[in-house]
Amino acid sequence: MVGRRPLGRQFGWLWAAYAVSAYGSGLGFGALPLIAVLVLHAGPAEVSALSAVGPAVGALIAVPLAPWVEFRRKRPVMIAMDLTRFAALATIPIAYALGRLGFIQLLVISAVVAAAKIAFNAASGAYLKALVRPDDLLVANARFESTNWSSIAVGPPLGGAAIGMFGPVTTVVADALSYLLSALGITAIRGQEEAPQPTDKSPVRAGALLDGWRHIMGDPGLRALYFNNMLVSGLIMATEPLLAVLLLRQLGFPPWQYALAFAAPCLGGLIGSRLAQRVVARYGRQRVFRIVGTLRSIWLIGLVFVQPGVVGLVTVMAVELAIIVNMSLYTPVLATYRLERTPQHLVARTLSAWSIGQQASIAVLTAFGGLLADLTGPRTALTVAGLLILATPLLLPKRDQTSQHTPEPAHSHA
Repeated sequence: MVGRRPLGRQFGWLWAAYAVSAYGSGLGFGALPLIAVLVLHAGPAEVSALSAVGPAVGALIAVPLAPWVEFRRKRPVMIAMDLTRFAALATIPIAYALGRLGFIQLLVISAVVAAAKIAFNAASGAYLKALVRPDDLLVANARFESTNWSSIAVGPPLGGAAIGMFGPVTTVVADALSYLLSALGITAIRGQEEAPQPTDKSPVRAGALLDGWRHIMGDPGLRALYFNNMLVSGLIMATEPLLAVLLLRQLGFPPWQYALAFAAPCLGGLIGSRLAQRVVARYGRQRVFRIVGTLRSIWLIGLVFVQPGVVGLVTVMAVELAIIVNMSLYTPVLATYRLERTPQHLVARTLSAWSIGQQASIAVLTAFGGLLADLTGPRTALTVAGLLILATPLLLPKRDQTSQHTPEPAHSHA
């Protein structure tokens, strides 16, 4: 059983820290746009900017952070990034209480949190590769994936109820505290961590900023998966604001049904993530990439046919469930393959490059989708996204691109 395989006490603390911050983020899901609307009375353009521009700026900030993360002990970096997110989010309830909360502050916080998240994920990926055995990487990534989807299933409905009872900044407080608890959990991990040594005398040279992308572009399997993942993630995320306008404004769904339509299917993430190891063992990683990678892309077009009433609600839930089950099976396999194909001295920069590309794609496609929806309507924009994503399986790697094994270089450092 994936859920019962022991990975050690150190991994247990890392997993617990991840779970705390994941559930905090689930409670605070969509909190900044909601505060912009309810407290600052922001319009559609400002809300779109908060959803797209803030994370895009955060991705740019994360570019020079990648070499800094690479050549430092990973636990202190993770703790620092958790504390950074805690401090940034904590300014919101303080400013709200003083009557000084502004849109620019939300935009800056959005960028800071996005950059810190990229740096944290890069450090945690490198730390995970050094912490568990290679044979256990898929098990560990599946547990993270399962936790992520369960937090999304539970967090937003509880967060919505908390906002209704205690006010608009309640979930931000919970999210901020979750990062503080995560930092404490990572602090509890025992064991000596060696400081990584640079592979040359100038680890912060200008070229080091691009080493992650060089590694991805130089590996045929990673390169194909990188471009496929950017487009699939970007197109799926771009439909969220479009669907919100369609369901809430045009089709008249009540907010609780809207929340249910997205929260309930996330339970499918528990199914997919728990099946990942068994499916890979039975069918092989290449088939997972080709078949599951295709299946996660074919359902999005179904959102175009959503109608009012119970039938429409069931349609949205069925489409989201199909996407999430396949994504949650595919993602831990992809994360494991990415770690296996990356030398230890390049892990942080490679994961940063991956996250930055994905975040930039989401920002660009979300902005494009919003513009298209303004010109033609949300259903037309959903149709375009659904048709474009049908072409993404063409970018998935061929068999010989993922069957190669690249040995760990002798000069890499754990």
